[in-house]
Amino acid sequence: MISKVYVITGSASGIGRGVLEKLAENNIVFAGYRNPSHKDVLAAISANVYPFYVDYTKPETIKLASDYIKSKCTKIDTLINIAGCVVAGPVEKIEISEIKRQFDVNVFGHLEFTQNLIELLWGGRIINVSSMASYGIFPFISPYCASKKCLDMFFNSFLIENKKNIKVISIKPGVISTPLWEKSIEENSKYFEKFDEYSKEMKYVLENAKANETGGLSTDKVVKVILKADRARNPKLTYTVGTDALFARLISKLPQKIVNNLVKFGIRTRMK
Repeated sequence: MISKVYVITGSASGIGRGVLEKLAENNIVFAGYRNPSHKDVLAAISANVYPFYVDYTKPETIKLASDYIKSKCTKIDTLINIAGCVVAGPVEKIEISEIKRQFDVNVFGHLEFTQNLIELLWGGRIINVSSMASYGIFPFISPYCASKKCLDMFFNSFLIENKKNIKVISIKPGVISTPLWEKSIEENSKYFEKFDEYSKEMKYVLENAKANETGGLSTDKVVKVILKADRARNPKLTYTVGTDALFARLISKLPQKIVNNLVKFGIRTRMK
């Protein structure tokens, strides 16, 4: 028996794939992917899965994706925004085009996609996978931090403003073992050679990303929190997942100068 209708972006791997596999057992799930090779793989998971292509760097695909979903259903119970990317580098060196790409994928794409589906979300809920990076205390990934904070701010305003009884929930995981790290290394490595002045720091960033790919929390822990938030009658506005995320949240409440000094000390210690 089908109980609910879900829409998930970034469902081909990591957290998104984990959520999809759990929800597809008894629900209709529209599963967003960016790589065309993932379409048949997602469709094979269950007859309840309806894959759709969307690439937030290509605005025309957002409308095509939302039109497809609207042609197949008249009600969405939960929209789960997971798709994302990481742009890294020192602020003085990052190409503005890369920062724009960061915001297209992590912010503007989610906003436009949500706006296009809003009439189907009456009385439903939106779950955004944000990050502990939204607390803004991590150097060399400032585009990522800013994009996650921006996403939270837009959707919190929407929560206050909307008259459609739509709940909004932000999931803020710490370091999770997902393919996101491998993808971020691939996407950023070609730019790092331009950062000669920061070669030591960039080496640290790359090594840290590689370690995160296997050394973080399992995606299952985040999947469980997302499902918990979806089932909750009165969900919390924010769910922090992982000890490191909780620590980041606490540190972010300190005066900025103290936060900066702690971060600088931490980086110096780890790069020795």
